[in-house]
Amino acid sequence: MVIQQNTEIPIWGWAGPTQDIQIQVSWDTTIIQTKVSNTSLWKASIKTPSAGGPHTITITAGAEQKLLENILSGEVWLCSGQSNMEWNMNSSADGGPYLEQINDPLIRLFQVPRSAASTPQLKGEGNWKPCNGEPLRWFSAVAYYFGKTLNTELKVPIGLIHSSWGGTPAEVWVPKDIIDSDSLLKGAADKQCGIDRPWCPSAPGMAYNSMIAPLIPFKLAGIIWYQGESNVEYPYSYKLLIEKLVLNWRKDFQSELPFYYVQIAPYSGYGTNMNGVLLREQQSKLLEFPKTGMVIISDVVENIKDVHPRYQRPVGERLARLALEETYHFKTISAKSPSFKSMKIENGKVKITFINASNGLISKQGKELKGFIIAGSDKQFYPAKAVIENNTVTIFSPKVRKPVAVRFEWANDALPNLFNKEGLPVSSFRTDEWEIEKDQ
Repeated sequence: MVIQQNTEIPIWGWAGPTQDIQIQVSWDTTIIQTKVSNTSLWKASIKTPSAGGPHTITITAGAEQKLLENILSGEVWLCSGQSNMEWNMNSSADGGPYLEQINDPLIRLFQVPRSAASTPQLKGEGNWKPCNGEPLRWFSAVAYYFGKTLNTELKVPIGLIHSSWGGTPAEVWVPKDIIDSDSLLKGAADKQCGIDRPWCPSAPGMAYNSMIAPLIPFKLAGIIWYQGESNVEYPYSYKLLIEKLVLNWRKDFQSELPFYYVQIAPYSGYGTNMNGVLLREQQSKLLEFPKTGMVIISDVVENIKDVHPRYQRPVGERLARLALEETYHFKTISAKSPSFKSMKIENGKVKITFINASNGLISKQGKELKGFIIAGSDKQFYPAKAVIENNTVTIFSPKVRKPVAVRFEWANDALPNLFNKEGLPVSSFRTDEWEIEKDQ
């Protein structure tokens, strides 16, 4: 087990009603006392030490005693989402071949089993495991590489709680009453329930009730999230949906937890509409929400016909670098991709300025920039020439004399070749807010 360091954490369990409970921790001589409620539940809180261990916690209820051993104090992160978060080390191109070499005693893994329930559950299944061999083989590759990078840089124990289910829409990770209270969310959720997914639940709250609720209120440092592919059919509700998810989880875990997430990768299987890129747009807009961060992984995709990028290490490492910069305040790390800042039109050309590009922009392998399209007031887009100058890109086309709007890699399966000098790709974006037709 890993417990969150340098804080006060809840501890809870079940025993006979009205029994006295005593809790003794190995790092402090104070004996903590509490009483079991009439519902057989007891709760207490304990102050945790700085990073280190191993420690023990002894819990006594009458003649019964429970000893929790080999406890480390460090940083604990919840890792959740759908199949790309669930994708295990054994199946990853940069995981399976190296499994026999990995043994990280300062990283501990907790795998929440798949289960669904119509009401929130108090008790769940799962145990803390060492970070090696079979436990690691079937553990999330993204979560592992996230934790490994944190452990290397912070030099403290890392606890990873993995709770994901492939194929699930985000609605199943949000309580049903929250979905039902908003007409936009309820409308999208009702449509999600109409999609045949025999391998996973689709109804609101079903995974939350059995895979998140039993963890509450375990003390966390933050959350990483990799999901969205199963919400592409109804993209316009996604930003609001994830805001509700984050607000609810923060309330549950009683902390303004940082929430770092992965933008869905380019994929040709979303069809001929623009739903994939529209969902990516919603994910970009989610950055307006406090204490969130997003990593872009369009450059790790080898096959746009595969919704699961097989190289998961860079995904986990980018999430970790984001946490190191934002949560742990590392000053030497630049973890954010460039993103659109402003547009200026001069003499038939458009100048786009980017943030997170203070050292300049580059094209991949020095090749000509691709993916920019430009339109006038008639809303007809044409391919455009693009030229980099420091942290700006100048876009123009002889077919558009009076440009008013620019879009970049506006396609479900676009693979951008515009990066900052730190090697992070620019996401697809648009400067207009025109309604997107189904055939655009």
